[in-house]
Amino acid sequence: MALNLTETNFDTEVINSSVPVLVDFWAEWCGPCKMIGPIIDQLSGELGDQAKVGKVNVDNARDLAVKYNVRSIPLLLFFKNGEVKDQIVGASVTKDQLKAKLLALA
Repeated sequence: MALNLTETNFDTEVINSSVPVLVDFWAEWCGPCKMIGPIIDQLSGELGDQAKVGKVNVDNARDLAVKYNVRSIPLLLFFKNGEVKDQIVGASVTKDQLKAKLLALA
């Protein structure tokens, strides 16, 4: 299961992480977000210690959504060493593509 990221734990889990992190910005009312949600959760279970996967509910974490310029969701950001290294907008991506991008940063 993906980590539930909030404004409280974001720095600890993402910015200060020693491994790459995929962050899914999503919302309850977003159809494509619901399609990609299970893929994100499956990916989280497959990575072990190589990388982390987390989700930010933009309705509950508006400051994070503003900070990372979230204009459309789902927005997937790939972090390494506290910086955004890559991004994917939308749900037209496979689990294998996400995994490959994330592990390329490891």
